[in-house]
Amino acid sequence: MSSRQLPVLGYDHVELWVGNAKQAAHYYRSAFGFQLVAYAGPETGMTDRASYVLEQADIRLVVTAGLHADSEIVAHHARHGDGVRDVAFRVPDAAEALDLAVRRGAEMVREPRVLADGHGKVTVATIAAHGDTVHSLVEREDYPGAHLPGYRDCDDDPVPPPVGLRSIDHVVSNVHLGDMEPWTAFYERVLGFSQLRHFSDEDIATADTSLSSKVVADDVGRVKLPINEPGQGAKRSQIEEFLDAYRGPGVQHLALETPDIISTVRTMRARGVAFLDVPAEYYEQARERVGEVGESWNDLAELGILVDRDEEGYLLQVFTEPVQDRPTLFYEIIQRHGATGFGLGNFRALFEAIERAQHRRGNL
Repeated sequence: MSSRQLPVLGYDHVELWVGNAKQAAHYYRSAFGFQLVAYAGPETGMTDRASYVLEQADIRLVVTAGLHADSEIVAHHARHGDGVRDVAFRVPDAAEALDLAVRRGAEMVREPRVLADGHGKVTVATIAAHGDTVHSLVEREDYPGAHLPGYRDCDDDPVPPPVGLRSIDHVVSNVHLGDMEPWTAFYERVLGFSQLRHFSDEDIATADTSLSSKVVADDVGRVKLPINEPGQGAKRSQIEEFLDAYRGPGVQHLALETPDIISTVRTMRARGVAFLDVPAEYYEQARERVGEVGESWNDLAELGILVDRDEEGYLLQVFTEPVQDRPTLFYEIIQRHGATGFGLGNFRALFEAIERAQHRRGNL
């Protein structure tokens, strides 16, 4: 591990602030296969919010809604709609991690809090990131309770079973033009992350729009954070559409890893999850570009799954449509067969699919 790297052990959880947490929790359970494992709200002594903890393998999502008109959660939702508030990292010592981050220039949002119950204690501190997004630093070694003290366990969730999602592969954020470099420098300076990839607006472009992206990651690749900014183009890009709809920078999508993307996506489609359309001609070109893969090309085409290859292997990926009314947060489902990239060969096909969706919304 780099001597400069903040001791980040991986993702702890991702928290979304939403308008109706009960309904959002039901959607992620019924459509994405998450299981309800914990709850906090007025019934548990938390009077200002309702918060549902959802898990699938190593992925933990928390959906939270404010209960009062003057709540910061309600204000956040009024501005942004449903969106990611907190990309939380697991650390061995939250107080030490916060101190190091602040000394490196991070803004402290909340000083370390020790939360305790009969199961033990968890220490949480928080720093600011882009826009209204934050990073909590969570120290929970040997804590066996449900998420955090103050939450109660939920057992025997009656919704459908998991769909095969296993871990968070990466978390992608959109920032304003000119802000990609400063935020890349922030993660390098504050967390000690390194730049893993750089995609220019020439790499990621269609006839109408473009964007630039840099990927920062920890030394072992447990946390990967692509950061996008809009590029120069003839028309309004997907990044600009997001920034306008979200009213500022924020998390654009979460990439969730599965060991069997065909089974996962087929199940999600059957449960009503909408994915971006991919034209049939993409697969004629992809078979020539990528070569032999272990999956059926007929299955991949049927489900709209994109394929790319790099020096280490190949990957399969597919993207949902936005999962709320604003064209903001969506999800990527990804399966890696050795590949460590992010599907550069698919970018044009992906962005043309997004542009078709933009056109239907009247935003291109």
